[in-house]
Amino acid sequence: MLFQVKQKSFKLMERRKFIKNVSLGTAAAGIAGVSTSQAAQTNNFEADATFNLDYAPHFGMFKNLAGEDLLDQITYMHERGFRSLEDNGMMRRTPEMQEKIGNHLAKLGMTMGVFVLDKGGNGANTLAAGKQEFVDVFLDGCRKAVEVAKRVNAKWTTVVPGDFQRELPLDIQTANVIEALRKGTEILEPHGLTMVLEPLSDTPNLYLRYSPQTYLICKGVDSPSCKILYDIYHQQKNEGNLIKLMDMCWDEIAYIQIGDNPGRKEPGTGEINFKNVFKFIYEKGYKGVCGMEHGNANPGKEGEEAVIQAYREADSFR
Repeated sequence: MLFQVKQKSFKLMERRKFIKNVSLGTAAAGIAGVSTSQAAQTNNFEADATFNLDYAPHFGMFKNLAGEDLLDQITYMHERGFRSLEDNGMMRRTPEMQEKIGNHLAKLGMTMGVFVLDKGGNGANTLAAGKQEFVDVFLDGCRKAVEVAKRVNAKWTTVVPGDFQRELPLDIQTANVIEALRKGTEILEPHGLTMVLEPLSDTPNLYLRYSPQTYLICKGVDSPSCKILYDIYHQQKNEGNLIKLMDMCWDEIAYIQIGDNPGRKEPGTGEINFKNVFKFIYEKGYKGVCGMEHGNANPGKEGEEAVIQAYREADSFR
């Protein structure tokens, strides 16, 4: 197995060198009348087959196989059949790096998945409290997210409303959240950027935890720029009944994330039957991104190769 990994790594490293040279200019390729993809085929560099669903790794997931360089990691993802990337920390990268990432994704024909809307400031994001100071921080984050999205050609940004407010009735909190999110959509909607609300399981102190609750909020906001990010790992912990509840909330789900439970690692390491879940998602006609929002069960190159093989297995439902 280790020999196979090394052999594959060498082949892909050679292809990365080739793509980097060609990428120095689609203009250079254009002069010769040959596209990057055509040139790659001419040199017998073959990427792995794509998947039935559009899975998106994140930076660091394949760093042992691809190296530390972020652009090399994107190229490696493409070589292994992935066609999207997600990066929670994109807003904290420099504008120069954001542009490099966006340009490289475009050259490879890849999609930028979600990045987290970084509210900055004092870190407060308790929209359920209804305090203007928190709403202002959120709206400032929306404006900054629009600029980041332009650089990387992103269509989705993750939003978490913050903590539950025990001194307020639940319905008042929900009204506060809806009102704040409506203001956010006024900023995002003209730019085609969608906030995807993510119910989480990290702590019971969080206001947003369940998919039906998130569905209600999206209906209340009533905007194409406010939808659900359905994280399979979190919802297995919070509510279970994954396929049924996904089906009930389907018309508001714009983005899906993956992680097995317990452990939050790749499919096949926990209790979720991902082959059935992926089959359901595929048969619903989902064409969006499925973010690989989890860690690797095992370290090193073999652990990274195991992640890819886990997706090949779970994706083999057809």
